[in-house]
Amino acid sequence: MKIYVGNLPFGMDDGALEELFKEHGEVHSAQIVMDRDTGRSRGFGFVEMDKNDATKAIEALNETEVGGRTLTVNEARSKGRGDGGGGGRGGGRGRNW
Repeated sequence: MKIYVGNLPFGMDDGALEELFKEHGEVHSAQIVMDRDTGRSRGFGFVEMDKNDATKAIEALNETEVGGRTLTVNEARSKGRGDGGGGGRGGGRGRNW
């Protein structure tokens, strides 16, 4: 299961993120998202764990404070969430140009 971790301290690296989650089970991967232009942390990342461990980690770490910041920890949503966002494609239907 992929976990979204938001509001991370900007000084945290992948290793520290993995250590934080390792207390709650086996971590398959931990990655902080970096800004392409500046090379600095964007303040969020993703952790992959087995479903049971991930559920425990989410319950244990969501809304906890790390480095003076309150974390947001939840199951990551896929890019194609099916939220109805069609990129503006529907506006032209029914028109006879």
